Amino acid sequence: MLARHSLRVLTRQSHRSLPLGIRHLSDDKPNLEQSQPAQDAQPQPETDIPPQTVPLEQLKAKEAEVADVTNRLRYLQADFVNLQRNAAREKDQQRDFAISRFAGDLLGVVDVLSLALKSVPTSHLNPPSAPPPNSSDAPTPPQKSAQDHLIELHNGVQMTHRLLLSVLATYGVKPFDPTGEKFDPNRHEALYQAPMPEKEPGTVIDCQKIGFMIKDRLLRAAQVGVAQDAP
Repeated sequence: MLARHSLRVLTRQSHRSLPLGIRHLSDDKPNLEQSQPAQDAQPQPETDIPPQTVPLEQLKAKEAEVADVTNRLRYLQADFVNLQRNAAREKDQQRDFAISRFAGDLLGVVDVLSLALKSVPTSHLNPPSAPPPNSSDAPTPPQKSAQDHLIELHNGVQMTHRLLLSVLATYGVKPFDPTGEKFDPNRHEALYQAPMPEKEPGTVIDCQKIGFMIKDRLLRAAQVGVAQDAP
């Protein structure tokens, strides 16, 4: 008991002997625990940034830029459509006029056949009258005359000429004879001029070679004679 009483006395004296401003470690713990909630209770500063407002001028500039790009796209689309149409038209023209050179070479054959038909007078194309049969003579097979052979040859050349023109027509190649029409330098080639009082000056009076068209394009001009003023 005496020992306990002496220990309490020493403890009290030691507290009294400490200078002011110095506390025991056991006394600081409650103060730290009380100050911590106070610090946690302080309000935190707001960190949210208000949304940035876009100026009206920038919106108008963007709208103008969008309108410009839209117009450019429309122009490009129109150009592309026109390009497709032109390509299709050129393709059709190449297909239609691909045989122009070949057809032009065949026109020489047509001219030769036409000259062959014109070289035979019409009077020679009538069959000769057959002589009356003689009952006393023995029956003999009919003999063809030279005129008969000429008529058959003429008919064969005429059929060949017609067939060739028909084949050319299936590919759009058609002939035209401008006799009696007004002279057109775009479709006619004048070989000569002759005074024809009964014809109006500038009228086609003769066609030496007929002209040809392929579709709506001139393949060969007609070679013609033209009437002129009487002296």
